[in-house]
Amino acid sequence: MATTWNLDASHSEVQFKVKHMVISTVTGNFDNFSANVEANDEDFSDAKFSFSANVDSINTKNGDRDGHLKSEDFFHADKFPELKFESTSGIKNGKIEGTLEIRGEKKAVSLDADFGGVIQDPFGYTRAGFEFFGEINRKDFGLGWSQVTEAGGLVVSDKVKLSINLEFTKAQ
Repeated sequence: MATTWNLDASHSEVQFKVKHMVISTVTGNFDNFSANVEANDEDFSDAKFSFSANVDSINTKNGDRDGHLKSEDFFHADKFPELKFESTSGIKNGKIEGTLEIRGEKKAVSLDADFGGVIQDPFGYTRAGFEFFGEINRKDFGLGWSQVTEAGGLVVSDKVKLSINLEFTKAQ
């Protein structure tokens, strides 16, 4: 029988990084997200991960930029309020495979997976921690807005780096 693990959002984060004007990197977060895991094996090799983030919670520390990212040019939050990930494999050989959905576009992705282990905390809860890293092409998911600088570089890179740190507690 599978064990259910619930997200501890206060010890988790979802970040992305994208090059801006070729010379610098902008970091953003999704402040409102949910995730859970079901697994039989303690090494999570058979785990089923599911994750969703509220697009309207995007936060790059710049209100104008956040508004643009929520617009039809990028995430089109009014029509596509969530992005989702469903694993198609457990964690094996430092990887997790799954389907990422952004703007209604579903694509297979492979993420590096670092399983931090399982511990018993001082309050009697069993916890598990994970870090997932990867890179996607935003245009594969319909985030196609683009402009070119005078020097010929992209204002916003097509490549987006993902960094997702999740901590779960075992369901009681």
